[in-house]
Amino acid sequence: MTLFETPGALVPEPPRRRMPRGTVAGIWALMVALLALLTMSFLPSPYVIERPGPVYNTLGKVTDADGKDVPLIAIDGAETYPTEGSLDLLTVQVIGSPEQRLSWLDAAVAWFDPTKAVVPMEQIFPTGQTSEQRSEQNTAMMVDSQADATAAALTHLGYDVNPQLQVTAVADGSPASGQLQAGDRVLQANGTAVTTAEGLRRVINEGAGAPVQILVDRGGAQENVTVTPQEGTGDAAGIWQIGITLTVSYTFPFDVQVQLNNVGGPSAGMMFALGMIDQLTPGELNGGAQVAGTGTITADGEVGPIGGIRQKLWGAHDAGAQYFLAPETNCDEVVGHVPDGLRVFSVSTLDDAVDVLDAISSGGDLDALPTCT
Repeated sequence: MTLFETPGALVPEPPRRRMPRGTVAGIWALMVALLALLTMSFLPSPYVIERPGPVYNTLGKVTDADGKDVPLIAIDGAETYPTEGSLDLLTVQVIGSPEQRLSWLDAAVAWFDPTKAVVPMEQIFPTGQTSEQRSEQNTAMMVDSQADATAAALTHLGYDVNPQLQVTAVADGSPASGQLQAGDRVLQANGTAVTTAEGLRRVINEGAGAPVQILVDRGGAQENVTVTPQEGTGDAAGIWQIGITLTVSYTFPFDVQVQLNNVGGPSAGMMFALGMIDQLTPGELNGGAQVAGTGTITADGEVGPIGGIRQKLWGAHDAGAQYFLAPETNCDEVVGHVPDGLRVFSVSTLDDAVDVLDAISSGGDLDALPTCT
């Protein structure tokens, strides 16, 4: 059979194939994602990034402000001994600030890096605090940490450091206003001798708001004053306060200097103390091994928690450390985040840390030592 076209007649075109709805939806989703990614590259985020910072050997040397290599810990006036290996203190570098905010893309990329942490801006920079103010605060805490570490190390070695707790400021309208004065030296609280701010806070909080009898030395004369604490608000709820700023001064039998530029905060306290003990005692406290650690310290040797411990674990690992000393109060952040090849021990006092190093040095039973579980 033959088909003949009628002149002028239109032959219908074959129907066009449409893309499946799923494909169209996928293309639109990809375009939206690309647009969102482009937008994220420019929009500032409310986050900062924590990553491992420089590692410093407290038994080694650092570069001072003049560009000279100097001992990180220098002791003058006492016999010191050779050391080997390392007792590394660890730092965390913060990327981003209220003045230089990171993009959402920066934060998203860091989220998938196990060596980094993405944290809210206000956790590092409280509302209203500038980078300069934070730096000043961290510098002050570093200075106090060095003094407390020296006191803890020398007390461990049997020296008397004569701690003196002194009031440096009294907040207007606070419970202590009109009772305590700047310059008062605090001797006792409710009949208990106190030589640290922690000790005074402990006595105050044990009373849960009850009036506190405080014995002070004021201009050479002793005087009893009564202060009724107030409960804090917000994050300080449940904590009783009297509204004073304190400092502790010590009398050391010889000179101990710590040189460490551009590093702030109190978290190196324990490692400072261990470095001092190693220099002041015969033999190698760490057995010549590479040991890293972190933790605040009080003059009486209590090791406290620090921030950024996961980043410090990676910093120790990358620096080649074999062992890591972690504050017991940070163990919940350590479990499940220890890099391969790094052995972690849990410590709550300076004595605990020295016991770990003794075991490492003597080839003792490391399995019997506390760890984070």
